[in-house]
Amino acid sequence: MIAALKIITGVVIFRLRKLEMANLAGAASIAVALNLPFLDIAVRTAFAFFLNALVYLNNDYLDIELDLSSSDKDAEKSRYLKDNLRAALLAQWVMLGVLAIAAIAYDVGLLVPLIAGGGICAWYSAVLKRRPYVDILAMMVWGLTMPLCGSPVYSVLGFCLALQLGLFSGVFESIQVMRDSDEDAQEGVRTTSVVLGKARTLWLARALMVLSSGYALLVMHPIAAAISAVALVLPFDPTKVERYWTRVKLTYGVAWLFTCAWVYFTGQSDGLLLSLDRDVRFG
Repeated sequence: MIAALKIITGVVIFRLRKLEMANLAGAASIAVALNLPFLDIAVRTAFAFFLNALVYLNNDYLDIELDLSSSDKDAEKSRYLKDNLRAALLAQWVMLGVLAIAAIAYDVGLLVPLIAGGGICAWYSAVLKRRPYVDILAMMVWGLTMPLCGSPVYSVLGFCLALQLGLFSGVFESIQVMRDSDEDAQEGVRTTSVVLGKARTLWLARALMVLSSGYALLVMHPIAAAISAVALVLPFDPTKVERYWTRVKLTYGVAWLFTCAWVYFTGQSDGLLLSLDRDVRFG
């Protein structure tokens, strides 16, 4: 039990330091924007937190050999995980069971991010991260489904907000594979950036930026679209991809905060094509 708790804590701390749990903030902000009751927000945020811990633990469990040989990982954390693989596997099954029971008991709609979000992440960690083009598509699905923790399954606006995050995730993943392409190429891992090269992957990232801003313009709000479009003109240095990734995240973070604030205070989105009230339901 102590080993499992230490492993889970290490996974969460490492991911927070790497700014790789943005979907947790996304889920919480969707819940707030939809003006859900405080207790509902707290439960959904807690569910999203433990779901993130589960999927990142699964990722580290599957990638343990790669992480041990990587200079970009916490070597002490990886060695401890390697020495306690049975505890890590048991922790995953226990967390999965607890989350499933919690979803059924509280809101069966939470099974959507658990099954779809958790499932696509496990599949990505095991297989899809080594499949060019599919790696980016998988993270777009992840970026859509994981933040759905923060929305009742019937909410149209909640789904549309999560879809905006899914598009942002496609941009983030495109930049992330550029960041890791040299190391991936040395390890024989064929990601989108390894196959296309950094220059063409950058064009793909910018195409996804246009798509993200276009969606914001039509469905969310023109100002959110204008803010997110700033990412298109940020300077790119192939030797400083990490800095570029952070700047794009900050830009989209501001656009997202504006979107959520607008929905929270007005009760709707205000895109040029659609204006969605937060009370509108599927069906």
